[in-house]
Amino acid sequence: MKKSLLFVLSLLVVASMVLTACGATPAAPATEAPAAGAPQFTCALITPNPLGDRSFIDASARGIKKANEDLPVKCDIIETNGVAEHETALRGAIAQNYDLVLGLAMDTEMFVGLAEEFPDQKFASPSEIFLETLPENMIAYQIDVHESSFLVGLIVGSLTQTKTVGAVVGGDAPGLNQFYYGYKQGVLEVCPDCQVLVSYLGFDFSNPTLGLETALGQYDEGADIIYQVAGRSGEGVLEAAAQRDLYAIGVDSNQDDIQPGHVIVSSLKKVESTTYDPIKLVVDGTFAGGFQRRGLKEGFAGLSWDEGSTTFETQGPAEITAKLPGIKALVEEWRTKIISGEYKVCDAFVADTPECVELLAK
Repeated sequence: MKKSLLFVLSLLVVASMVLTACGATPAAPATEAPAAGAPQFTCALITPNPLGDRSFIDASARGIKKANEDLPVKCDIIETNGVAEHETALRGAIAQNYDLVLGLAMDTEMFVGLAEEFPDQKFASPSEIFLETLPENMIAYQIDVHESSFLVGLIVGSLTQTKTVGAVVGGDAPGLNQFYYGYKQGVLEVCPDCQVLVSYLGFDFSNPTLGLETALGQYDEGADIIYQVAGRSGEGVLEAAAQRDLYAIGVDSNQDDIQPGHVIVSSLKKVESTTYDPIKLVVDGTFAGGFQRRGLKEGFAGLSWDEGSTTFETQGPAEITAKLPGIKALVEEWRTKIISGEYKVCDAFVADTPECVELLAK
């Protein structure tokens, strides 16, 4: 009986082998090369707050999208709900052995400490790291937003009717004052007797109501145009402009369409580029730790007008839009001076320079 059973089983095995040879598809061997276009590298972006700010975070997410479309990578976005979750999210990404871990607007001491703790892991910061040196396994970008903010100041100083303008800034820190100082310098360059108001939000970047109330306060003081540098809180500034039938300036991403006809232009800090760039360096095998600085010259900073935005031009009041051709010519004149080095804009990271000392005395 046992011999008969073994004979039957043997026949079944042979039959299975015959069927396979006659057309069934065998399993791919473990050593088979990946299909063309399959991801060869992985990365993860940890965000400082959830997606949906229509500004800094969403710009970085566009860099991840571009990398996934253009490069042989699979990059994930790990959203957090604020500072309390940052380190846990970073450690989780490290544990998953991504080829590159990107931390957007992370605490410098914590983020660099992790890079030192895990020297075999590559790290990138699409935004500023406030140190003089970095570990060899970390790359960080600084975008010269004071340059594009200066151009914004030229526009605002040329358009203000009240000669009082404002800035609502997320917090009092060099990385944010880069925007404000450059903006103020641009305003005063074309309107020396203008008053530039500034309000800081105590690093609350996710509170549109706070931004709204702060902007309304500046409008009540006579400001007719306000530059917002406050993440999602800045959406409240744009709403305040619409409520008062006045004007605002967007930041980081093209925000001209958020309140059409009230957002004159947006200052672009192209975080999508500083997110994409280190991923490409890993793919190219040229990743090396250290600082990378980019500005107007490299196309990492600029204006929404540079990308063809005409929202304000077509929806703003005729008495203002009629001035835009002359103002655009002025902007290009000063852009050339900045790129050539003929003119220096105050950089909040080196506030002891002559241009900063002169500006801060005003």
